[in-house]
Amino acid sequence: MKKVIATEHAPKAIGPYSQAIEANGMLFVSGQLPVDPATGKIVEGGIQEQTEQVLKNVGAILKESGYTFADVVKSTCLLSTMDHFAGMNEVYARYYQSEAPARAAFAVQKLPLGVMVEIECIAVK
Repeated sequence: MKKVIATEHAPKAIGPYSQAIEANGMLFVSGQLPVDPATGKIVEGGIQEQTEQVLKNVGAILKESGYTFADVVKSTCLLSTMDHFAGMNEVYARYYQSEAPARAAFAVQKLPLGVMVEIECIAVK
């Protein structure tokens, strides 16, 4: 059985998708952008500030679902350029200090709203 997850502490979906779906003890978190849910605007700053907001959004969805970053087994990081990898990785490492999940990180041609980073993940209980 699947359950749709939604929280006001993360940006609302801007298309036909859910913030996350829980099914069979697994949580699939949709790609999160660096949008402040309180204002609906992209956070100011560079890659580190954007990554911080993205991971705050991921964390809010995990919390709403009863999961934590420790439950994340896989994440995918999309970057507007690989030049942002080091800055993203520095912030990302603060959220996964031990037993980091499997991860893929790559640059894409363009991200929604012109942001620098988008991160999705899968968590398991």
